[in-house]
Amino acid sequence: MTALEFEIIGEDTLVSIDVQHLYNAGYAGRDQAAVRHHIEELAELGVPAPTTTPSLYPVSSYLARQSDSVEAQHERTSGEAEWGIVITGPRPDDVLLTVACDHTDRALEVHGVAWSKNAGPDVLGRRAWRLSSLGERADDLRLRAWVGSERTLIQDGRVGDLLSPQYWLDVLAERGERHEGVALISGTIPMIPGVDQFADRWEVELLDEQTGESATLSYGVERMPVPIG
Repeated sequence: MTALEFEIIGEDTLVSIDVQHLYNAGYAGRDQAAVRHHIEELAELGVPAPTTTPSLYPVSSYLARQSDSVEAQHERTSGEAEWGIVITGPRPDDVLLTVACDHTDRALEVHGVAWSKNAGPDVLGRRAWRLSSLGERADDLRLRAWVGSERTLIQDGRVGDLLSPQYWLDVLAERGERHEGVALISGTIPMIPGVDQFADRWEVELLDEQTGESATLSYGVERMPVPIG
């Protein structure tokens, strides 16, 4: 269980929550035909195809972090620009939307996506909207990621490119798992070809271009010492 704290955008409010259950969505693009094409591309790289799409992977709750650094065991790990929802209570106003980055072990991913999701943290921002305050405008929020000290753009899309927060809230409700302390990370948007994802720094932004408000996160990737044995 991890304690997170969010500054609520548009309010002079801080909300704290203990994350008790954490989920990572996968293959969650709204265009599922494009998702199937992506699965075929990944299969050529040795990543096993899911049995169903979209997918949903339970992840250890302690992997939810608000952190400026991520430790990695080797050089083949990278982030993914995502949004996250955090349920803080029973009311509609108790669902928060923030920025997130799923730091994934790519070497382990070829052996099992679910395993790779549990091998690195889900970093979340420190600012969040109440989802109910955004309404349909949530789809228009811009999701971008940059890598390295030179801030090379690697991902650029919209919340609407992915299955919506409400879609996943309905899935959680059907499973009897929509309750306080649940966090869910959205799955990611495509990476820009030719940009090296194995960078030493990740920065992700979820931007409301209408108001200029944003939720951001950034962290350095620190290599762990070489093991003995």
